[in-house]
Amino acid sequence: MAHQMPPSVNCSLDDIDLTALKDPAGIFELIEVVGNGTYGQVYKGRHTKTGQLAAIKVMDVTEDEEEEIKLEINVLKKFSNHRNIATYYGAFIKKSPPGKDDQLWLVMEYCGAGSVTDLVKSTKGQSLKEEWIAYICREILRGLSYLHSNKVIHRDIKGQNVLLTDNAEVKLGKPVKPV
Repeated sequence: MAHQMPPSVNCSLDDIDLTALKDPAGIFELIEVVGNGTYGQVYKGRHTKTGQLAAIKVMDVTEDEEEEIKLEINVLKKFSNHRNIATYYGAFIKKSPPGKDDQLWLVMEYCGAGSVTDLVKSTKGQSLKEEWIAYICREILRGLSYLHSNKVIHRDIKGQNVLLTDNAEVKLGKPVKPV
């Protein structure tokens, strides 16, 4: 099935006021840590009303990183509508006491089968079937082609950032940046 590519989108920063974002309390709850990085932690989370699972990236909002965070939100909002890009659901701010950084919660599609790195580790030294490798590579390239056609680069293609849903859909996660 061919995907229609939208016309190139201007990636200028929308005027996002991070302090005006909603508090996630009562909307999403954190279940367990599923990943760590220099940015913070990624949790498996749940929408409290529907029970829908989500990946929730929790990071401190420092003044130095505010523009980078706004850029990430804008890019996710504009480009996560492709079948090979993890879907962006929203951003929330959890207020912290004075003197501490507030926390940004970036809520994304939860890919329950983990990453390609997890898949390779689960084979315990065996090779992945060539058909699986071909399928994963094709889906990665579809996602990258979509991003590149919109003048966006991924910045960190690796097994940990190639995610798999429970239905074996391949999704690119993590850093993207307009060029």
